[in-house]
Amino acid sequence: MRLLPAGDHALLVELASLDEVLGYYTALAEDPPEGVVDIVPAARTVLVTTTGELDGLARRLGAIEPLAGSRGTGDLIEIPVVYDGEDLQDVAELLGCSQREVIERHTAEEWTVAFCGFSPGFGYLTGAGDWDVPRRKSPRTKVPAGAVALAGEFSGVYPRESPGGWQLLGRTEVKIFDQDRRLAALLHPGRRVRFTDTGRR
Repeated sequence: MRLLPAGDHALLVELASLDEVLGYYTALAEDPPEGVVDIVPAARTVLVTTTGELDGLARRLGAIEPLAGSRGTGDLIEIPVVYDGEDLQDVAELLGCSQREVIERHTAEEWTVAFCGFSPGFGYLTGAGDWDVPRRKSPRTKVPAGAVALAGEFSGVYPRESPGGWQLLGRTEVKIFDQDRRLAALLHPGRRVRFTDTGRR
């Protein structure tokens, strides 16, 4: 673990792996030090913003031990998916299985929102399985809102139409980001996600 200043009111905690980030974030969110106003996890870091002084915060943060086995401790939501994505066959070939098996693996997995980024409401979902799926060699200029995709070790749902290079598995009608909701982003760090197959093609 390494602590780095990030301006006058924040510290960046560098960790060795995504699992450590998930464990550290869970431990910190359960009992945040006084004055902490925001905790933002990423792939290998956790940014902690405070209204207090940084020396005291650094001591507290340095004493936190990541919780083991904390991948997937938040509330669980289900997202129905129509698995008719343009890259479903390519993903099946990359994983050495059939399209049906890709769908079964994707829906059997319990995913955890590790961190958010790229676009408002976009959650990087991590699972326990082996999902080393490369990005497309040529990104699309337009990926529709609700597209369910894979890239690297992550799955995700595009919250709005945007360019993107992830492999498209299917689509959902669930609004991942809605400014009219009290909590606009449906996906937030720590939340668990299970995708369900609607059976439609």
